[in-house]
Amino acid sequence: MKVIICGAGQVGWQIARHLSGERNDVTVVDSNPELVRRATDTLDVQGIAGFASYPDVLDKAGARDADMVIAATHSDEVNMVTCQVAHSVFEVPRKIARLRAQSYLTAIYSDLYRRDHLPIDVVISPEREVAEAALQRLAAPAAFDTETFLDGGAQLLGLSIDEDCPVVNTPLRQLSDLFSTLRSVVVGVRRDGTLFAPEPRDQLFVGDSCYVMVHAEDISRTLEIFGKSTRKQERVVIIGGGNVGLSVAQHLEKGTSRVRAKMIERNRKCAEHAAEALERTIVLHGDGMDAALLREAGVDRADAALCVTDDDKVNMLVAVRAKAAGCPMVIALINDPTLVPLMEPLGIDAYINPRATTVSSILRHIRHGRVKSVYSIGDAEAEVIEAEVLSTSPIAGSKVRDIDFPEGVLIGAVRKGDDVVRITGGLTIEEGDHIVLFVLSKDVAELERLLQVSIDFF
Repeated sequence: MKVIICGAGQVGWQIARHLSGERNDVTVVDSNPELVRRATDTLDVQGIAGFASYPDVLDKAGARDADMVIAATHSDEVNMVTCQVAHSVFEVPRKIARLRAQSYLTAIYSDLYRRDHLPIDVVISPEREVAEAALQRLAAPAAFDTETFLDGGAQLLGLSIDEDCPVVNTPLRQLSDLFSTLRSVVVGVRRDGTLFAPEPRDQLFVGDSCYVMVHAEDISRTLEIFGKSTRKQERVVIIGGGNVGLSVAQHLEKGTSRVRAKMIERNRKCAEHAAEALERTIVLHGDGMDAALLREAGVDRADAALCVTDDDKVNMLVAVRAKAAGCPMVIALINDPTLVPLMEPLGIDAYINPRATTVSSILRHIRHGRVKSVYSIGDAEAEVIEAEVLSTSPIAGSKVRDIDFPEGVLIGAVRKGDDVVRITGGLTIEEGDHIVLFVLSKDVAELERLLQVSIDFF
């Protein structure tokens, strides 16, 4: 597949890394020659320095025979015009644009993106993706990472293995024997900085981080087996009243759990806007770093603190201060991936990486075949892919034990019709089943072959 990626920032670079590693023909375009040089020096891609919305620049990038254009520059308007030029001048069949401004995303203006208006096939909103990720973190406070699959029927949980974990040093095969009705699968383990797909004889050790795919009805039981407590979130303090914080607060107000939220926002105009848009949430104007203001917001009595300002270091420091004040669960929004190793030493329970969530959203629309969802894990180390099994797939009609998956692939969940079933070696994978698979990046291309997915899907 020939892909042009417009924008060589963190998101564009990560997408280029994924696609070039799978032997796609990738060209990166950016107005900053240094970013282009970084991409061409570190990845197997071609680079063009110039403005992506200019027809002659897209022409040099090979738009005349491109299969897809991904517009991920820092400007919404440039991304929109780039898709228009790619469609009108070069007839590129698939166009993806990252748009931040909420006005562009309002449902009543959705006709704007029709093919006879502004032809964008897929619109990605980082703020919406991050807000959804934050809500998922709040819903699973015992997990450092979480994502839902199969329309909510299964959930991926990232769990740290502590000394008091009941199943520490237990082979995974024995877990299946001990809990024969439990619908959960350990699909990935990170040990000493290395992520791998475990085998049945592997054990979980103290200090490991594991990824577990769990049936929605078995989440509480799984957390209990792994020594994690489940507590209901009733009070939440949100630091940051921008698009992300506001969206989270609005979702909490609409939810059935009746979570009580308070918000702290430093910018007066932004705080006033949030106060007008929210009904039950108390909005405080001031600096989230102010210990007195945090006490006024009741962070010492809160069940969770969500730090989502536009400054990574402020988010980290406020999270540390909230933790010191007695808040049991703190979540920080972190853009800079180099800061992630500091999360655990600082006692920050979970973090959200906007670039990772955006990359996952874009990958969902890039993957060949009937792929419904893709979640990127770590630094492009692995993906969790939800896909429909096609009749032409080599795995259709085969039992799980007989499928020759690469060593970096594990089945985490299977839905037959409306039912998410327990995975056993004798389970037969059939046409129309929806499966969720953990796959290391090096094995993505081989997994796509097994799913018999092709460019025909587009």
